[in-house]
This record gives sequence, structure tokens and C-alpha cells, in this order.
Amino acid sequence: MSLTSRNTVQFYLAMLLAIFSFSSLAETHPSSSEKQLIKALYIPLADHYAALVAYERYRGEMQYADFQIEQMKNWDFLRAYFQSGEVDMAYVMSPLAMDMFNEKQHFRWVGLMHRDGNALAINDLLNQEVQVLPERKDRKPDSKVADALKKVFQQTGRATEIGMPHLLATHTVVLYRYLKEHGLTMTISPNDNAEVLAISVAPPKSPVFIKSKSNRAIPAAFEQSLPWADVVETGGFGYVGWYSKDVMPWSHGHVECIALATDKAIANKHDAVKEVMTYIHRAGEDIEIARNEGGDKLEEIVNIVRKHIPAHTREAIIASLDPELRVINYQHLNIDKAGLKQIMDLAVEGGILKQAVDIDEFADPQFSVDRIN
Repeated sequence: MSLTSRNTVQFYLAMLLAIFSFSSLAETHPSSSEKQLIKALYIPLADHYAALVAYERYRGEMQYADFQIEQMKNWDFLRAYFQSGEVDMAYVMSPLAMDMFNEKQHFRWVGLMHRDGNALAINDLLNQEVQVLPERKDRKPDSKVADALKKVFQQTGRATEIGMPHLLATHTVVLYRYLKEHGLTMTISPNDNAEVLAISVAPPKSPVFIKSKSNRAIPAAFEQSLPWADVVETGGFGYVGWYSKDVMPWSHGHVECIALATDKAIANKHDAVKEVMTYIHRAGEDIEIARNEGGDKLEEIVNIVRKHIPAHTREAIIASLDPELRVINYQHLNIDKAGLKQIMDLAVEGGILKQAVDIDEFADPQFSVDRIN
């Protein structure tokens, strides 16, 4: 074989090797055009901060998922959109998610978004009776708020309205448990005779709700996800009464908002769904590190949140992530069946959830992330 022929053969062998290597690399690392769209719905709450951090920090690193998030104005819009089957994932309060499952079993529970994370805020009129302690860490679910609500009912014969993000909220379950433990009753119907009437108030409107009641000299409260209770306290027109973690104690924190994925996405976009959940866990770890270290790391989290949710003030975000209070946490985000059962049983008992679900059928634990948890 001549030198020219040998060089030609070596050239083509080198080309074939390069093509094979590129092909193998492409199979291992799909191109952006080969990524599968994972569209997730969320509500502007501290509950969903990990999704925002995962989107901003890690969507570029994802090999299988083209991760997109869409903010919804309220829970009913989110429910309708997700139930249409047009999106892949949603982050939803657990009683609402179970009610959605009872309505249409086309999705599964694939993980948690956080633990704990909601609080009761009271207006000035109720606080005249309660007299909250100066330090928020010292405010526990003792009888003071219950006594104030009972006194209002005895004096006026009217129930105190307490705003929930949705009647099918974990918050409603937490409030039901608190009132029950102090001998008070709660209703979700204005025609029932009870000390407390739980009503639906969209989270962003809850500060205005409590402020308008105060302006009309009407006692009122709301129980909402963070940071809304902190917004009214840092804004000077309300007070945090207590935090849900103290009403609903549970190992690692009680179940609250959970991640859902459609059966279609699980079947056809398995690796992409798994990747999104993995980075949700990683983002949760980032938030935990930032809250403990403070400084620039915490400011980076604040900036990410405010980019998507400008209504959350810097002060309220930092207050919500206070490492001493730890009233919300983003750890242990794998499926917790016993924790969900705690919420479900109380929701059914209180008439909040009409029907229980088969948790084993509802849950899909294959998306657990052992590396983080």
C-alpha cells in the first residue's frame, strides 16, 4: 500500500472514530432539541421556592428535561389547568391534590415540595385579647387565640372569618386541629353555627383581607403559607399567632404541598420527571445552606424569589427562612405516606375532604432521591 493510500485509510478511520465518539456522546447527553418538555404549575408561595431555584440554577444542566414553570393566580385555575392534562407536573396542597385524584386519577404523587410552612396571622382587634409575645419563636398554639375567638362569638353571635388559600388546603386541616384541641368548632358553610368560618382568600390578597377587616373594626385572621403572615407583621398591620409546625408536629415536619406528575409524563418522560425531582431536592438543599449561612448566599435566593414573585418582600422572605424559627424546611422531600395519612384522616374527620384516597395507589415512590435524603 502506498503512503498516500495509507494516509487516506488512516484519515477515514479517524473520521469514523470521531463520528462514533460524537454519536456515543450524543446518546449520553441529549441535545437541547432532544430534551422533553416538563411544564410545571405553581402558586407564588414559599412552598414552591425550591421549584424557582431549580429553574433558575439548574435547568441549563438538565440533560433530559426542558424544565418550564408557569405561575397560576389561584388554586382553582391551577386545578383546572392540570386536570385538563395539558401540563406535566403541578405543585399542590395535599388535601386539594387528593380531591383532584378522587375526581380524575390521571396523575400520581411523586414527592414533596417542602415541609411545614404555614402560619396563622391575626389582626389588631384579636391581638388586643391575645397579646402575642415579642419573639415569634415563643408564640405557640396555646389557648390564647382560641379564647379570643370564643369571646368574639359570645359577644357578637357571629363567627370570625379566617382566610384560607383554599378550603381544600392543608391550612384548613391545621386550623381544624388547633380549634378542636381547644374546644372550638369550625365550619366551611356560612349557615352553620360555629366560632370560626373558614373562607377562601387567594394568598396574595390575604394581607388586604386582614387589613380591610381591621379598618372596619372587625376581628379577623388568616392562615396562609409563608411568607404572607410575615408580610403583615413586617408591614405593621397584623401579627403571627402561631406556626403550623407546632400544631401538627411530625418527624422532619408535616406534609404540605406535594409534587404531582401525570401518568402520561411518567410513562413517556420518565427520565425527565426524575431529573426535575432530583433538582428540586438539590434546590431545597441550596435553600437550607443559604438560610444557615446567610450573607450573599441568602441574598441570591431572595433575588431568585423576587424575580418570579416580586410581591414577596425581601424582609418577609428572610423572616420566613429564619434558621432559628425553622417554620418551613426543604429537606426529606421523598414520599411520606404516613405523613400524608395524618393530613388525610384529619381532613376527612373535619369534613374538609369528602373521601379518602388509597395512598398506595396515589403515590409513586420511584422518583425518590436517595442522594439528598
